[in-house]
Amino acid sequence: MADFNVVLDTGDVENGKVNTVVEIPKHSTLKIEWDRKRAAFMLDRVEPAIFAKPCNYGFIPKTLDEDGDELDTLIVTDEPVPTGVWFEANIIGVLNFEDDGEMDHKVVVVPADDRHTGDAIRTLDDLGERWKQQVAHHFTHYKDLKKPGSTKVLGWGNIEDAKKIVNECIDRYTK
Repeated sequence: MADFNVVLDTGDVENGKVNTVVEIPKHSTLKIEWDRKRAAFMLDRVEPAIFAKPCNYGFIPKTLDEDGDELDTLIVTDEPVPTGVWFEANIIGVLNFEDDGEMDHKVVVVPADDRHTGDAIRTLDDLGERWKQQVAHHFTHYKDLKKPGSTKVLGWGNIEDAKKIVNECIDRYTK
């Protein structure tokens, strides 16, 4: 397996495109994480079925968020995408999220070439309020059995907000 932080770049952020690597497929209860030191995926834990991921979950190479990990992505597709797959994605927004007092943003992306939808999803608004409610509910409660109240959804941001966060995380990675 390749070290994604070596073989991939972040993408063309100014034009709203990033590379994203899938850690956790949609509907999975397996908390799989990229181990940057070993350049490999590891199973961190198994979550209860009620906390299955509502969408694919990944990261953007060569970034570091405030929590010390690569910047997370919420990857919107109808089908689960397997762990370790990477692709170019369009940024459509960001979930502003706090975990144990640290900012842990989630950039929302869709595949750059989505022939199934005809590239119809261009902004968070295209996903509808119900999608945002379900994702916000998941991230508000997914740690309730272990550490209730440790996560906070702080709202949603648009494409420009997301690009700003990606650029901040690129700067943090390069320092």
